[in-house]
Amino acid sequence: MTTRLGLGLPQMRQYSIGADVPDVARTAEQIGYDSLWVFERALFPEPATQGLYGVPGLPWPDAYRNVAEPLVTLTLAAAATERARLGSSVLVAPLHTPFQLAKSLASLDAASGGRVIAGLGTGWSLDEYAASGIRPFEDRGTVLDELIEVCRAIWGPDPVKYDGQLTRIASAVVGPKPARPIPIMLAATNKKAQRRLVDHADGWLPVGMGAEQLAAQWRELQDLAAERGRTEPIETVVRVNTVYTAKPYDGPDRQPFQGSADQIVEDLVAHAEVGLEEILIDLQTTPRDAQELKAVAAEVYEKARAAGV
Repeated sequence: MTTRLGLGLPQMRQYSIGADVPDVARTAEQIGYDSLWVFERALFPEPATQGLYGVPGLPWPDAYRNVAEPLVTLTLAAAATERARLGSSVLVAPLHTPFQLAKSLASLDAASGGRVIAGLGTGWSLDEYAASGIRPFEDRGTVLDELIEVCRAIWGPDPVKYDGQLTRIASAVVGPKPARPIPIMLAATNKKAQRRLVDHADGWLPVGMGAEQLAAQWRELQDLAAERGRTEPIETVVRVNTVYTAKPYDGPDRQPFQGSADQIVEDLVAHAEVGLEEILIDLQTTPRDAQELKAVAAEVYEKARAAGV
């Protein structure tokens, strides 16, 4: 089975969002990428009140200072492409009101001819929750549960009815409907989140930080699905965050997906062997501009396919 390959869209400050997103999206589709992806970073606290991922003392990357809004970015990509799926890995769901997010995703799916993948997570930044969270950070799991239910209701037949903690729809027609049922995929990094995925979602969005670790997480999730009686297959897209360098990285402390195109492809081969359906390759952090990003994306794609990925 050939692994599908996706590309992260340019959302960071070295890119011109209006010009570069459509250009990179169009080029990626021509190269052969199967999907185009965005992520969400709402703000950059200064001074930092909390470490990256909530880890004390871990600095936030400078690239997070300026990240374009994900749904605006996906909309620009949708208008410039015809075939590639359009995904989020991930939207921090509790920063959005459930009704409005469900409606936006439905509209984007209708506009793009059924290409949206709703990748959702709960996030970790207390500052983002303070700025735009609709409930306190402690309630993030409850908000995500309701958001999934609201999406299913709004994307389903009219009249829509829903009575929850955040959302009350007495009886309403809500359109446009998505072109097809939008798959909901979750990051699911702990046991509780994995149960939510197995019981209520369509797929899994892990981050690739080592092939052995990924394989172990995948076995754990499959075991949980069997234990809970799930019969539907779990869709899978693994995100890999690269640190691209033109020359090979030869230090003893090389991390997965750090270094030249050849080194990135070596890691892609190892991660592809785990057997997940799709790999999202985010290359946008280190290129200086869209021209370099497109060149690196083409090189990585060609070498990955030549290596059997």
